[in-house]
Amino acid sequence: MSITLSIFTAILLITLGITYWAAKHTATRADFYAADSQLTAAQNGFALAGDWCSAAAFLGFTGLTALYGMDGAFYALGPLVAFCTVLFLIAEPLRNTGKYTLGDVIRSRMQTRTALLAAIAGTVVVNFAYLMPQMAGAGVLVRLLTGISYDWAEIFVGVSMIVYVAFGGMLATTWVQIVKAVLMLSGGAIILVMALSMVHFNPLTLFADAEQKYGAQYLLPGNYLKNPFDQISLGLGYVLGLAGLPHVMTRFYTVPDAKTARRSVVWVMFLAGAFFAGTTVFGLAAANFVGQDVIRAADKGGNLTLPLLAQFLGGGKGTFGGDLMLGFVAAVAVATILAVVSALTLSTSGTIAHDFYANWVKRGQISGKQEVWVARIAAIVIGLLAITLGILAQGVNVAVLVILAICIAASANFPVLILSLFWRRFNTGGVVGGMAVGLVSSVVLAMIGPAMRGADALWPLVNPTVVSLPLGFLGAVLGTLIAGRDMENENRFDAFLLQVHTGVAPK
Repeated sequence: MSITLSIFTAILLITLGITYWAAKHTATRADFYAADSQLTAAQNGFALAGDWCSAAAFLGFTGLTALYGMDGAFYALGPLVAFCTVLFLIAEPLRNTGKYTLGDVIRSRMQTRTALLAAIAGTVVVNFAYLMPQMAGAGVLVRLLTGISYDWAEIFVGVSMIVYVAFGGMLATTWVQIVKAVLMLSGGAIILVMALSMVHFNPLTLFADAEQKYGAQYLLPGNYLKNPFDQISLGLGYVLGLAGLPHVMTRFYTVPDAKTARRSVVWVMFLAGAFFAGTTVFGLAAANFVGQDVIRAADKGGNLTLPLLAQFLGGGKGTFGGDLMLGFVAAVAVATILAVVSALTLSTSGTIAHDFYANWVKRGQISGKQEVWVARIAAIVIGLLAITLGILAQGVNVAVLVILAICIAASANFPVLILSLFWRRFNTGGVVGGMAVGLVSSVVLAMIGPAMRGADALWPLVNPTVVSLPLGFLGAVLGTLIAGRDMENENRFDAFLLQVHTGVAPK
């Protein structure tokens, strides 16, 4: 335990040092929200990898593969396709039309307070839905690291993310994510080599041994996602949901231009893709070497699979090597979660301070210094709410909860964002209709489904995207038609479209 705590303390001190440094360079609104848009493609790519390779990837995907076979692999490989959507449809238009938040894009297109309020609602709901599983994963790991109770672990994580965001803003969050991404990729590479060395570097042996131990069905789909519509939902949620996640999309405001934004996506596709592919090997190795019974005994959701595998590969429980590997993986996983929850907190506080308070309440009549103070206060409140959500989410597999958050993003944010960028007739009524129908349908269906109610589910699908996504688009289209033609908005569209493709703002 002393080894584990030492590694964890070292990583924590590094991140706090980064925050101290960043606080000295965070004075303006642009500094706080977007690191003054001065990041390179490589820096933003590593930060995006830190953003996207969250607790779900580090813990949940590995656990799902170990417990349910290839269904876990489907969860892990989906992001590779998802970033293609971002690369080809979203990254450049977002950088060209926004400034700090997704709400900036909607406000730039519609220029109405009602549309802005709808965008705020979508951002806040999606961010909190994504924040809950990160906090749940953090609680499990910090409890493992320190021996304190789950509730106190949640409080520790919540206070840490408040410090990162309130003092360091986007600059601190970015460099914490970069450090975390380097540690995560390095740790993953070490575990991959150690796991493959157990089977003489023949990964097919892992598949064969798992089939012999758990049966042929283990390597076939349907162990977790038993309904084929769940598999379709998972794919839809990934392909379109990532483009609706505010904390990921706002990273494109941290670079100087659209070209750099596109190059950032290429960086993260290689970095995150390599790690996600590795989680399938980790899961199979854990199922073979550690065993499903041991994994479930440690955590019924499978969230401790990777730390248990690392401990085994290091020589087992009680050995120096085992404790060293366990400490390193657990500490990196906590750093992973702290980076992601900081990004979520920053995105949410930015929406509240910039979109709601500065632009909706004050109608832009507020100084940059005042706005940053509001954002810092909002970060404190969000941190307290996140602690509560994390306590409520104890025991649920974090990967499942993350996919539900992506489902909400796909059903509400994506339809509104894509139609705002490319449909001339789309108007404020469509923004409200798409957000309302997408949010309500996805949240309600998720709450009454198996992910939340288990055997008592009133709805058969773990992931409702296959239903809620079309409903989100339908709500957006019907809302547009019911609201009637907005000729002023349509007349502005050509200038807006020019900005979407070139970055040249209308005069």
